Amino acid sequence: MPASRQVLTAVFPVAGLGTRFLPATKASPKEMLPIVDKPLIQYAVEEAYAAGVRHMVFVTGRSKRAIEDHFDTAYELESEMEAAGKRDLLKVVRAVAPDDMDCTYVRQPRSLGLGHTVLCAAHIVGEQPFAVLLADDLMVGPPGGLPVLAQMTEAFASLGHSLLAVQEVPADQVRRYGIVAGTPAGERLIQLERIVEKPAPEDAPSRMGVAGRYILTPRIFDEIRQQTPGAGGEIQLTDAIARLMSKEAVYAYQYSGKRYDCGSKEGFLQATVELALQHPQMGAPFRDYLKALSL
Repeated sequence: MPASRQVLTAVFPVAGLGTRFLPATKASPKEMLPIVDKPLIQYAVEEAYAAGVRHMVFVTGRSKRAIEDHFDTAYELESEMEAAGKRDLLKVVRAVAPDDMDCTYVRQPRSLGLGHTVLCAAHIVGEQPFAVLLADDLMVGPPGGLPVLAQMTEAFASLGHSLLAVQEVPADQVRRYGIVAGTPAGERLIQLERIVEKPAPEDAPSRMGVAGRYILTPRIFDEIRQQTPGAGGEIQLTDAIARLMSKEAVYAYQYSGKRYDCGSKEGFLQATVELALQHPQMGAPFRDYLKALSL
């Protein structure tokens, strides 16, 4: 496969303050909130790793040190578990950061929008295609099927053009998403003609909303640099993608699987319950517990 169609680097924007989860996020990153027994950010990293990504780039801010510590080696913890003969737990801890996975951390000095966050990683990404994963969106592939980003890297290997994960959303929720419209371009693909950030329902060009997974070509960085800041000085990735569409083809990919909006408390609780039910050790007893509740 040509190097230009391999996606080996992923960018994780993790600089947000997580105000919707205060006070839980007052001193801890929202990306470290656990869904069953793993933090949100680990689900996203595991998804990227399963898609062949080996370089994880975290764009962080203040009070995000716990993310760096999570993916670092915990020598004291590993030594204690090894001495205690806790081999299974030791294996779990070491699997958080496989030996062939590299992590890089870069600070975003001010919160200036998702486009600016992605641009902070430009000097690390270089001239190669890369993925962007928003940890707030916990994505689960279909049973027995590929994870969402792996579906997208397969499509990118054929297309060689930028891809945005999309899903159909209810009409009354379009104002919460970037909404796309375009021409069908094969199974699960739409060649984009329009992308509108959080439109009113009456102005939405479709009901296809952008989810938190992207594969982008490096040309996006030039479009972000030329983007005029909007309200609050923010530089939006959606606007840069709209500019990119005038220079090269951009596609939407209708992924197979389920998205949990863990940036909201409702979505976070839904993910916790549903993933607990799928957990190999906890699933059965937790299901029995739920059945016994008087609801």
